[in-house]
Amino acid sequence: MYDGFYNLTQKPFQLSADPDFFFQSSVHKRALAYMHYGLTQGEGFVLVIGSPGTGKTMLVKSLIKNLNKDKLLIGVMMTSQVGPEDTLRMAASTFGFTFSLTDKASLLSGFEKFIVEKAREGRRLLLIVDEAQNLPKQSLEELRMLTNLDVNGNPVFQVFLVGQTELKRTIYAADMEQLKQRIVSTFQLDPLDLEETKEYILFRLQTAGWRGTPEFAPGVFDVIHEFTGGIPRRINSLCDRLLLFGYLEELALLNEEAVQKVIVEVKEEMLLESGDEDFHMPPLVSSRVGGLDASLEQRLDRLESIVDGLRVSANKEKALLRKAILLQLDMDSVYGETTDSE
Repeated sequence: MYDGFYNLTQKPFQLSADPDFFFQSSVHKRALAYMHYGLTQGEGFVLVIGSPGTGKTMLVKSLIKNLNKDKLLIGVMMTSQVGPEDTLRMAASTFGFTFSLTDKASLLSGFEKFIVEKAREGRRLLLIVDEAQNLPKQSLEELRMLTNLDVNGNPVFQVFLVGQTELKRTIYAADMEQLKQRIVSTFQLDPLDLEETKEYILFRLQTAGWRGTPEFAPGVFDVIHEFTGGIPRRINSLCDRLLLFGYLEELALLNEEAVQKVIVEVKEEMLLESGDEDFHMPPLVSSRVGGLDASLEQRLDRLESIVDGLRVSANKEKALLRKAILLQLDMDSVYGETTDSE
């Protein structure tokens, strides 16, 4: 939609992790370096920690894209709250290991034989666990036991744990000493600073075919960084909305005023999603409190509450109208193509 209006080859701020859009900020470069260092060790655990939206999944996909698949058999596991046996089943299935027996002893024995066979073929196994903060301690212990496997003294199974900050608290708990001793590398992803936020936005635009339209006023990047905190996923979400706004308003220049308008819309939608769409007007209170006239401040507070409620309602209507316009544009496009073909 807006990609056609701005002559882009694709959407630059999609939320899905596409390695072609991997921006090598200073922090992501260091993270990759730590991960590659862990790979050279060939054993134990490598930890990558970061808040939601800091680019952990993108980092994993970029790493995998450049690994030697002839030497490594790579399995990627997205986790939820699963027990030890289910963790083993999930891990085994990511490598294509099939099992018919369901009891834990048979599963573990068969999977270990599979790992050893692959090692004798010249390939060691790398398990990458995304959202690893969801794994219970017992499940982490099962993975630790697998990292003890070796063939002729060489380790054959390694684990990368990628997760949010609570993962670090779990692993560094007092009762996780054995796992802590198996950690060979740890890195924490931090948000982008102001300059890298600007570089990140321009990089993604250029990757999507941007040739200078729309233009961005210099102060736009400061506003975006302040609102998003330098979190890549938040930047993507806001910039996608900003380009949509520019398309609907037919803007060739996106300035601070445009960004602020989008930010107001985003904040109000967040309020609606949290339940404020059921906003009720505060009851009109008596103009006399305790026999005295209500203060001007109290009356102003009441009026502000009423105005806030009206603003929420108006923006809800505006959001619905915007969706209706987009739907109509899609329908016009479809029917226009049909008419042309006839």
